[in-house]
Order: sequence, then structure tokens, then C-alpha cells
Amino acid sequence: MEKDQEQENQSSVQDDDNEIIAEASSVVHGELSQDGNEIPKVDSAVEVLHEKVTKQIIKEGHGDKPTKYSTCFFHYKAWTESTQHKFEDTWQEQRPIEMVLGKEKEVMTGLAIGVTSMKAGERALLHVGWEFAYGKEGSFSFPNVPPMADVIYDVQLIGFDEVKEGKARSDMTVEERIGAADRRRMDGNALFKEDKLEEAMLQYEMAIAYMGDDFMFQLFGKYRDMALAVKNPCHLNTAACLIKLKRYEEAIAQCSIVLVEDENNTKALFRRGKAKAELGQTDAARQDLLKARKFAPEDKAITRELRLLDEHDKAVYRKQKELYKGLFGPRPEPKQPQKTSWIILIWQWLISLFYRLFRREHHKSD
Repeated sequence: MEKDQEQENQSSVQDDDNEIIAEASSVVHGELSQDGNEIPKVDSAVEVLHEKVTKQIIKEGHGDKPTKYSTCFFHYKAWTESTQHKFEDTWQEQRPIEMVLGKEKEVMTGLAIGVTSMKAGERALLHVGWEFAYGKEGSFSFPNVPPMADVIYDVQLIGFDEVKEGKARSDMTVEERIGAADRRRMDGNALFKEDKLEEAMLQYEMAIAYMGDDFMFQLFGKYRDMALAVKNPCHLNTAACLIKLKRYEEAIAQCSIVLVEDENNTKALFRRGKAKAELGQTDAARQDLLKARKFAPEDKAITRELRLLDEHDKAVYRKQKELYKGLFGPRPEPKQPQKTSWIILIWQWLISLFYRLFRREHHKSD
């Protein structure tokens, strides 16, 4: 087993320095998952940040807190406190929010106060008075918030960049955005080597945030190639991490993102095939793995996964065979047709002949 694992680690389709792990949308697991519609129940102490803003920590973060003009990336869900109507959810949209502290919109004043108090990776519940949210008038477009509505935010700070005077992604040059994303990717690699997996995942998520769809759509030629050289490894690393966490369906989705750009990407095919195999989708898994082997015929990890698939199919066949025996018993042997003896046939013919002769004589005597 250890030998197989060592061979897999040495393979070209396994994790390397440029591709470790990334998670594009989820760090908190278990009962506090981001896909719920209900406000989380938190037992932690209430911290007063402002007379109109309080905070309860759901999950501790790490490192320093952002300062004024930091460019922060975070996810959040928002409810009106009186009706508990959820009106916004960036986790569902899989698109982190970017905010430059000190330059936030007026409706996000309370949210900015909360984010300023958080560390990278921290998740918290914020209670914000209407004066620091959508105000006396509320919002009747998107999002739809009633007048004078206090707001509850479930926020997770992914991370932040300290930039002098604050600089949003939209104000950066192409080279600056790609460079910022690549630094996050390398920071994630370093954290992974220290076995700080959650911190590494946050770094990769920030790298992906710099390479958003709106940005990629504008790129052509060498700049697009440069951006994909950062973005695709993040998605592949996400898949590697998700497979390790046994979240196979999400791993498949991450590999598929890469395969849209590069349909023959060996690592994406390999990892998607491996995830499908774990889900029992053996035919689809074999299709991906055979295609991966076409582009990397000497790769031992791909060969190993294909061998495991064959062994799995044989094991399933044996179990089905045993199950059949247990339910119905041994299959009955077909009956062989019995051979009729020639002597018996001749004897039956003679009796029949004798009977006819006797009937004829009896008829003449009458």
C-alpha cells in the first residue's frame, strides 16, 4: 500500500510544487455549511464593535487583521433581522466579494466594520443596525431590503492584500492581477508544505478571485495563456484537495472547469477519472483514464487506477455470483433427453401387429 502511494506521489499527474490544493468556495465543513438558508446558531460571546454593530465568532481565523485601504475578499449571506428573509448569498453564486476598506459603499459600512475586526479565514455573525446598512429608505431593486431594516450577516474573510491607498482589481493592470494571483498561489504552496491546509486553501481561493470570469473574458493571446497558467493549477489543486477530503462530486466539477479550456489536460482527466471511480461511476471513470493514458502512456498512476478499476469490476462480478447462489441455490443442470431402446420399439410393434391380426380373425368368425 505504501509502495503504491509512493509511486503515485512520484507520478507526473500527482501534486507538484505548482499544484497542491485549492478550494474555490468552501472552508467550513459540517453543520455550518454555506449552502443553508437559515441563520447559524452561535454560542460564542457577543463582541461590540460599534453601537450599531456586534459580532459573534463562528470559526477562528489566523494572522493579522486588515487595515484601512486593504483589499479584502470575503463571502457572505445576508438576512433582514425582523423577518429573517435571506436576500443575498455570494457562496451560492460562487463569487467572492471584493472590498477596499475605507472606500466601501455606504450600504456596506457596518459590513466593513465587521470585516476590519476579522482575521483571514475567520467566519462570524454580524448584527448591523439599519443606519449602517440599507438605511431609512431600504432598497427596492436588487437586493430587496425593506426600509429601516436591521441586517444579519454571516461572513467569512478569505484574505486581504495590503495595498497603499487601496487598489481594487478593476484598477490593476493585467500584469498586476496575474502577478497578485500567482503570489497567492505560491503562498498557498508554502502553507501546504507546512501542513496548514485551510490557510493554503484560502490563498488559492484568493488567487482564483483575481482570475474571475469577467477578467478572463477580456484576455487574448499571451496574456490569456499567462492567466490560465495560474488559474488552471488552482482548479486542479482544488480537485486534488477535494479527492483527499472525499468530496468527489466537487472534485469532478473543478476538473471539468479546466477541461473546458484544455480538453486534453492529463491531470484534469486523471483526477476526474479517479473521483468518478470513487463514486462508482466505473464506465465514465475508465473513459477519462483511458484518454489520460493516451497522452501519458508511461504514467504509473494512471495505469494503477485502471488496474484498480479492473479489480473492482472482478470483485463486483464475484459478489453478484455469490449473491445469486445464496438466493436461488445452485443452477439446475438441464435434463438430458432419454434414449428409447430399439428392443422396446420392436416389442411394441409386434404387440400392435398381433392385436390387429386377432381383431381380423375374430371379425371373420362373426
